[in-house]
Amino acid sequence: MMNKAIYILCFFLLSCHSTIKSRVDNEMTAEKILGNKNYQAICYGGYRTQTRAVEPTISELKEDMKLLSVLNIKVVRTYNVHLQEAANLLQAITELRKESPDFEMYVMLGAWIDCKNAWTDLPPNHNEESDRNAVEIDEAIRLANQYPEIVKIIAVGNEAMVKWATNYYVQPAVILKWVNHLQHLKKQQKLPKDLWITSSDNFASWGGGDASYHNEDLNQLIKAVDYISLHTYPMHDTHYHPVFWGTLPEEEHLSEKEKVDAAMLRARDYAVSQYKNVVNYMKSVGVDKPVHIGETGWATLSNELYGNEGSKATDEYKSAKFYHLMRDWTNNSGISCFYFEAFDENWKDSANPSGSENHFGLINLKSEAKYALWNEVDAGTFKGLTRNGKPITKTYHGDEKALWLDVKMPAIPVTH
Repeated sequence: MMNKAIYILCFFLLSCHSTIKSRVDNEMTAEKILGNKNYQAICYGGYRTQTRAVEPTISELKEDMKLLSVLNIKVVRTYNVHLQEAANLLQAITELRKESPDFEMYVMLGAWIDCKNAWTDLPPNHNEESDRNAVEIDEAIRLANQYPEIVKIIAVGNEAMVKWATNYYVQPAVILKWVNHLQHLKKQQKLPKDLWITSSDNFASWGGGDASYHNEDLNQLIKAVDYISLHTYPMHDTHYHPVFWGTLPEEEHLSEKEKVDAAMLRARDYAVSQYKNVVNYMKSVGVDKPVHIGETGWATLSNELYGNEGSKATDEYKSAKFYHLMRDWTNNSGISCFYFEAFDENWKDSANPSGSENHFGLINLKSEAKYALWNEVDAGTFKGLTRNGKPITKTYHGDEKALWLDVKMPAIPVTH
């Protein structure tokens, strides 16, 4: 009789925990997650080789989610659903939740958008869209409905409107069409009512830069999304628009570290100015809604315009400084920052191993935490966790003097 009573009690407690957990899932909407500093966000891709033909396994995805979770990251952003990674990631998170009911991880699910003839030998037609877009959107809908407790946001397109994306960009009308479609499905109860819809794009695409982007379709898109997800990359602009880069004359007496710190503070302020420009444009069209950062980051290596032969912007110290400055600003301002990115991925520029696109991660492909996370290694945050079967150690074997040998002074003078 006693054993039966204990069994009933245990069953009751487990049922209550499950009910509470389900209730928490339902309550944790995008509206409550975004801007909540207890729910840090990051951009994620789990690819470990030079090609996306080799998909990360469920086990590898779970390994990555555990690493991110101990960093208090609870929201990850994906980029497309036409590859298996997104569906597998949702399955991996589901398994982790079953293994540990207290595990929390939510997803901003990306639906990739292209123009007609994108990535082909034919000239891209930026005024028409690819037939693939409808397939991508349908799969995003399917996954959002299959995993409503995990998928809290759908992003229609990634840098799909910015005109330097010459291979594939579309006009705002295309993004507006699909955002309206998803919002209509929510009203029809064919998507979760609390699912938030956005598009994640360059600050200029949201009206925060060149006036050539200002048009009625963009204005209507701003009104249609649940929030604006903008990208800001001061690192790139150390070459293309170096108004904030270099060393001011009055800083010449400073130490090298102080000079770098001053430049990085200006880089942070540059990102803040782009954010404010988007907010101002949004308000100019009569809209007042949340604006969050869908991407920002700073590469640790580049043999291109941002490296030692160019603006000398990329190294682990500058990257770490930018990371912490952006986290501090966004946390204190009630802004979510989907930092780019969690792990290095070398498929992005497979022909150029030292290309910057391969080196935006906080953890490299050797399972080494870069300088931005050295303090987490020291604190034992990753204790007992691995990536690719290896414990998380420090780059440079933890030798800060060796790291500083690769830190170059900003080469381009600040202009006024």
